[in-house]
Amino acid sequence: MEPRRRDYHVERPLLNQEQLEELGRWGPATRTHQWRTWLHCSRARARGLLLRHLPVLAWLPRYPVRDWLLGDLLSGLSVAIMQLPQGLAYALLAGLPPVFGLYSSFYPVFIYFLFGTSRHISVGTFAVMSVMVGSVTESLAPDEDFMQTLNSTVDVAARDTARVQLASTLSVLVGLFQVGLGLVHFGFVVTYLSEPLVRGYTTAASVQVFVSQLKYVFGLHLSSFSGPLSLIYTVLEVCWKLPQSVVGAMVTALVAGVVLVMVKLLSDKLKQHLPLPIPGELLTLIGATGISYGVGLNHRFGVDVVGKIPAGLVPPVAPSPQLFAKLVGNAFAIAVVGFAIAISLGKIFALRHGYRVDSNQELVALGLCNLIGGIFQCFPVSCSMSRSLVQESTGGNTQVAGAVSSLFILIIIIKLGELFQDLPKAVLAAIIIVNLKGMLMQFKDICSLWKANRGDLLIWLVTFVATILLNLDLGLAVAIAFSLLLVVVRTQLPRYSVLGQVPDTDIYRDVAEYSEAREVPGVKVFRSSATVYFANADLYSDALKQRCGVDIDKLISRKKKLLKKQELKLKRLQKEKLQKQAAASNGTSVAIDVNASDGDIKSNNMEGSKAEVISTEKEPEDTEASGQEDAKASACTLKALGLPQPDFHSLVLDLGTLSFVDTVCLKSLKNIFRDFREIEVEVYLAACHTPVVTQMEAGHFFDASITKQHLFASVHDAVIFALQHPRSNQVNPVWVTKL
Repeated sequence: MEPRRRDYHVERPLLNQEQLEELGRWGPATRTHQWRTWLHCSRARARGLLLRHLPVLAWLPRYPVRDWLLGDLLSGLSVAIMQLPQGLAYALLAGLPPVFGLYSSFYPVFIYFLFGTSRHISVGTFAVMSVMVGSVTESLAPDEDFMQTLNSTVDVAARDTARVQLASTLSVLVGLFQVGLGLVHFGFVVTYLSEPLVRGYTTAASVQVFVSQLKYVFGLHLSSFSGPLSLIYTVLEVCWKLPQSVVGAMVTALVAGVVLVMVKLLSDKLKQHLPLPIPGELLTLIGATGISYGVGLNHRFGVDVVGKIPAGLVPPVAPSPQLFAKLVGNAFAIAVVGFAIAISLGKIFALRHGYRVDSNQELVALGLCNLIGGIFQCFPVSCSMSRSLVQESTGGNTQVAGAVSSLFILIIIIKLGELFQDLPKAVLAAIIIVNLKGMLMQFKDICSLWKANRGDLLIWLVTFVATILLNLDLGLAVAIAFSLLLVVVRTQLPRYSVLGQVPDTDIYRDVAEYSEAREVPGVKVFRSSATVYFANADLYSDALKQRCGVDIDKLISRKKKLLKKQELKLKRLQKEKLQKQAAASNGTSVAIDVNASDGDIKSNNMEGSKAEVISTEKEPEDTEASGQEDAKASACTLKALGLPQPDFHSLVLDLGTLSFVDTVCLKSLKNIFRDFREIEVEVYLAACHTPVVTQMEAGHFFDASITKQHLFASVHDAVIFALQHPRSNQVNPVWVTKL
């Protein structure tokens, strides 16, 4: 059913900027100084600050126990069951003893319960963060630095101690960065990490994780590589040492991986009939530990196992400030990546469940997790996508589920951790690789982005390749730099359009896209799809001159040459005239002297003749002076000079896309006014936003030649005014009436 057509008639006067400001009583908005609110002290403000920075005090007193407690308990138990094997495995990925993965699954989770604002994300160990930490620990504390001279073996205890100190100091430094940035409200920094960038980066990180686990899958002892191309060197070394693979480790990893995949598939198929998902990782962990202990995989088949896991918690240890200089670059990269992953997941769940996530408080909360966790020898953490989905799907409503999972991990650390001493490292590697499925599936983004936006695809590919080749820290820097550079390039290549009027409307659209849009005779309307600033101001001017259909620079150059010739010719004629007058004056004076010699009788006649000559000379001079200006003005026109005239008398610049102006933009606009007035075309501006007008005034754009009367509220107003006030009188009155 077609909607009923209604004819609307709107009648209003034409409005330039001066008239609009007078009609709307424009005045500068009153500015509130933010520092005054910072220095304001009251009980309500103190309470608001406390609740903002310690959100648990806001939501826990209103916690609906009957409605949410059971769901949070079941969700916390499910997350803890996943947290246990992932903590052990991701510690191995970070190059640390597995027990430190359990510490990193306890302290940060409980701290986030107090300070976090997201109700559904699961904070703790994460594969991308672990591989970033592993690249730092393996580069600054490689195996080669701990070789024993007697038997050429690695001093594992000394190496692990050094790496734990590196990881804990790194965690403290990451926490300091995140807390500091959060307190100064720098949470918007994550906006520079676009979704294609983050997905390309995490996909490359998952490839890094996969390659790093090959040594446990094949039972190989590899060299530690760091820096650019380290991934390529690792893959080449794995291929070179494949004949040295331990068959027992390969079989163990293969069986564990197959079992884990089958359990996950079964859990997905039966999830509608089960209150909790089947804990595939935990069952695989327990089964592999029992088989390893019973069969003796370590002694009989040479399969590496986790080894001794100390019971209980470790005392807090101060970080090493001497390591800050070595770790500051990696710490900043890890801080940004960890926050980007956490806030992106947090906003997804907040949008789904209808609550708000404070990005600055999330940055502070995550920073405190890493800062306090680093003091208790944890490595940097973020949130896990798989655990967060489990926490949401199993009925989790608040971070009470996180607190329950952390308490469950605490029980394992104190009492049950030592039971997993015979767990094969190949099983942990299989758990890590199977859990990479979600991130490796992001390779599908290539096909979807190819169809949707190839600019975003370019960001994805550059991020992926840079991270693979240059490692995680340099890859992130290159990805951010390329993403920002692409934004600049996009502003330098906008779409320039000549606009025409859609029939019977006051709407103007690109004549190349709308076949019914017609240019208004005598008026050229021009628009750019991007704001004009120093990077594209020259391109804007060039595109404008090109779209006008007139070689303006050549026309101005020809006009100046002709005017110069006329001026030289006029000076030559004036000089010749003055010479003739001087010669005539000399001849007259000689004749008078001859006559004067005859006698004194004719003296009175001689004086009369001189006065007559002077008066006759002054009359043409006055006449020439009065008409010189008119003659010069009429001689300066294009028509008088014999030059071609443009087919339009007015130019309207649609500046509705401008969000700001800089000095280069203002200078470019002034040059446009000057150049087009040289070819007898008047320029008008239209649809400027108020902040842009204010910036124009601050930049002294308006003067005697360019006033606010050249600036109109809309393109239609400017077009009508241009038709009513053309520089030439040749205008079709039918169009004025029609518009």
